[in-house]
Amino acid sequence: MTDTRFTRLHLAPDRNTIWVKGRYQMKVSFILPVILVVMFVQPMMPQAAMPRMTVVEPGNGKVGDVLTVAGENLEKSNVAEVFLTDGKLDLKVAVSEQAATSIKFKIPPKATAGRWALMILTTGKEPKLIEQPVKVTVDE
Repeated sequence: MTDTRFTRLHLAPDRNTIWVKGRYQMKVSFILPVILVVMFVQPMMPQAAMPRMTVVEPGNGKVGDVLTVAGENLEKSNVAEVFLTDGKLDLKVAVSEQAATSIKFKIPPKATAGRWALMILTTGKEPKLIEQPVKVTVDE
């Protein structure tokens, strides 16, 4: 008994044609360039630069204080919004200045005392929330 879950490929006697389950015929000279394009051209397609925050100055503040976070690819074309998060609650911050290497933001009124992580919402066709390795301490 033959297992039909798997596709059988047969190389024809001319060694230039592949038969799939006896029904479909493809020339090897057609398949090879398609495979090469998928393997080598696709990874070279331009991809959006991933925003990354590296440090926040000062590292702590009170509600209403303005902090500056430094990093790379932080411009408006890459970062749509910035949040403070404690893992349960996400608070959108008001951004006052935004450039490729820095963002200035104000600690929101609803932020409670404690340690908060910064999180960004990326732009593009498939926006993503990405928690950054940068922490802020909100003082009372």
